[in-house]
Amino acid sequence: MNQENVKPANGKLGILIVGNGAVATTLMTGVLMVRKGLAKPVGAMTQYDKIRVGRGSDKQYLHYGDIVSLARLDDIVFGCWDVYPQNAYQAAVYAEVLKRSDIDPVREELEQIVPMAAAFDKNFAKRLDGDNVKTAAGGQQMPTRWEMVEALRDDIRRFKAEQACARVVVLWAASTEIYVPVNEQVHYRLTDLEQAMKADDREHVAPSMCYAYAALSEGCPFIMGAPNTTVDIPAMWELAEKTHMPIAGKDFKTGQTLVKSGFAPIISTRCLGLDGWFSTNILGNRDGLVLDEPANFHTKEVSKLSTLETILKPEDQPDLYAGYYHKVRINYYPPRNDNKESWDNIDIRGWLDYPMQIKINFLCRDSILAAPVCLDLCLLIDLAARAGRYGTQRFLSFFLKSPMHDYTQGEEAVNHLYRQHTMLKNAIREMGGYEADEEVD
Repeated sequence: MNQENVKPANGKLGILIVGNGAVATTLMTGVLMVRKGLAKPVGAMTQYDKIRVGRGSDKQYLHYGDIVSLARLDDIVFGCWDVYPQNAYQAAVYAEVLKRSDIDPVREELEQIVPMAAAFDKNFAKRLDGDNVKTAAGGQQMPTRWEMVEALRDDIRRFKAEQACARVVVLWAASTEIYVPVNEQVHYRLTDLEQAMKADDREHVAPSMCYAYAALSEGCPFIMGAPNTTVDIPAMWELAEKTHMPIAGKDFKTGQTLVKSGFAPIISTRCLGLDGWFSTNILGNRDGLVLDEPANFHTKEVSKLSTLETILKPEDQPDLYAGYYHKVRINYYPPRNDNKESWDNIDIRGWLDYPMQIKINFLCRDSILAAPVCLDLCLLIDLAARAGRYGTQRFLSFFLKSPMHDYTQGEEAVNHLYRQHTMLKNAIREMGGYEADEEVD
């Protein structure tokens, strides 16, 4: 077995999170609880999933960590940025995702995680109004986009030095920004993007792009956990190539879209027809508040609508899927807080076009589903970096709602859950020195 040239996961792994809200604090608290032996990392594939390696008499089913070198939970150090100054303990209590009995045992560690001032522009998240934000030197004004980049790079360097981290991963777990359409004059070439940042182009350069640029420039892999445009542009792909850093995005696949990417293949495999798929959600956390703003919801809508397009294709099966109607709704409902509820109504057709219906009611806990996804993404993108893999990491699409792909070359995203799982398994096999022996049909 010739293992791919993967550097071992020695030393501390810093996970710098943009956002100190429900998702971030649930992740932090969970990792700290697990490594004290007070909880189990249920839902984390890096901790539980097994992959077959070898064939015939050589066949084995192994955990990821037995195939490749993954960072240990004991070696993780957390840091964050947020528009609100509360430490991770205060933020976890405020989020009301976890019980106090699950937060208090790691209170001391959480209190030490104090958010750095965020690079923030209220125009991109009008419902947020925190005061822990970066300002221009010597004044109250918002820094320019390039000043944001420089300040964030300094934050990363300082965190890495103070925490004695061998490596750092940057994870976006903040709110969804307003939709930023891809603009060829700004987003296609790295030099154009840099020029726009230096010219303080606040229309085409979102704050999240400053985080991504800073991370990649400092040698840190970057993960986009919201549907923001951010790294899903050719200029960022160019930067990732230049810095030899991996990127992944976009939008954590947690509740309704996880169901959709797993259930739609049942319809296509059984050759059933589809007339319409109506999806609606209620949630009341900070994410729900931000998404109550139409401009921010549009960004999420584009992400959630994209899932079916590559699974149920009218051009491949016009008798089955021509003209189906797909609708997505998200409603802000404060009483539910983080306990999201989704409903799917699916109108299908069977033999002789006779109509049938499927109803799915998913009462989920958004951050409880997102936290293990965040952990898996961080550990696996760190693995990719140590394996010398850079640019878009398509094998991580399993964890993402709207997987990145090269749309400039007509490439199609893979949204089919089982094909995504095959891509993930093959990448782990390759990095572990085994044959990538499953076909993605």
